Amino acid sequence: MPAANHRGDFMADFDCDLLIRAGRVVCTTTGLDGPGAVAIRGDRIMASGASFDGNSRQTLEFPNGLLLPGLIDLHAHPANSGSKYGVDPDVEFLLRGVTTVLSQGDAGAQHWRKYRRDTIEASRTRIRLAINLSKNGERPDGPCFQDSKWIDIDACAEAIAEGGDFIWGIAVNVSRNSCALNPRDVVRSALDVAERTGKPLLYGMRNPTEWSIAEQLALIRPGDVVTYIFRDEEWSIIGDDGKVLPEVCDARDRGVLFDGCHGFTSFSFRVAETAFTEGWYPDTISTDQYAAHLGVQPLHDLPRMMSKCIAAGMPEHEVFVRVGSRPAEILQLAGEIGTLGAGSSGDVTVLERNDSAGPLTDCYNQIRPGGCWEAKLVVRAGDVVNQSTPCKSSSSPR
Repeated sequence: MPAANHRGDFMADFDCDLLIRAGRVVCTTTGLDGPGAVAIRGDRIMASGASFDGNSRQTLEFPNGLLLPGLIDLHAHPANSGSKYGVDPDVEFLLRGVTTVLSQGDAGAQHWRKYRRDTIEASRTRIRLAINLSKNGERPDGPCFQDSKWIDIDACAEAIAEGGDFIWGIAVNVSRNSCALNPRDVVRSALDVAERTGKPLLYGMRNPTEWSIAEQLALIRPGDVVTYIFRDEEWSIIGDDGKVLPEVCDARDRGVLFDGCHGFTSFSFRVAETAFTEGWYPDTISTDQYAAHLGVQPLHDLPRMMSKCIAAGMPEHEVFVRVGSRPAEILQLAGEIGTLGAGSSGDVTVLERNDSAGPLTDCYNQIRPGGCWEAKLVVRAGDVVNQSTPCKSSSSPR
């Protein structure tokens, strides 16, 4: 008798519930790269490879598709309530290929339980929280670090202890828009919580004209993630010599991690291209997608950010790692997500290239050619949640 899954017993004459074939299947953890298929049984990947000889209840075929593990966005703002930046994760992320997303500080200790109920537990998207050091989270009426009384170290540590796996780390954004306090004091408080709880920081740097990058990075520890790294003009990781700053390279050498997010002000083709030319790639690439992106055209999402990084000179394989296996490792979910290996979560994204998509534009109105990846199929925990005109759909054995 076949084993049971979350949706009941398997039919004896079927080997898998869903078989997805694509013109290119890529898994950076198993080395798979070429035409192939992924077989899903229940909420788990059963097999992946160049071919599959078993039977399936349903077969979907994307001969022009690129099949990847469900995409991971390490810096964004999924929130159904309580955050001025929040967007519906199942609409703005999941339908566009992102099956796992990390919230940058949308909730603090005071509202974390509501965030867990309204967003984490209410969403099909897998969500983790970098809890805001400010107990108010991203409240609608000003910077999260507007009043020193909002920094409650004990309450933050207690929420982290209660949150378990749902809370990945601590968000501390000391950029001008988020911090009206002395940024040095805010970072020291965040490090206090981090040391108490053993959690990493998701750190948004201060403008270096006010606090040097070298001084800031000196406080950041191995395993902490520094975001907003591809900003330009007065804020840049590129030095006057046209190279990545030595303090940035030194921080990476000692284990500090770097996230290349986009947002509205944080991605410059010039900076990214300079870094990529040196072979300096971020550990992750992310959207920093939030409420202001709602309704923008062309759509702002992770497949478009991936396309921009490729247009800027990052090799495709390196891009795939940074929306897959690498953020999975950082989230301590390696083997569960970011892979097509047997036994991993049944999260799959199929992308197709749209060469007539809107232009690839950075935050400084610079444009690069290249076309854009767009989501054509999204599967979360074995269930199809978004599907756009596959070449073939079948319920007969294959």
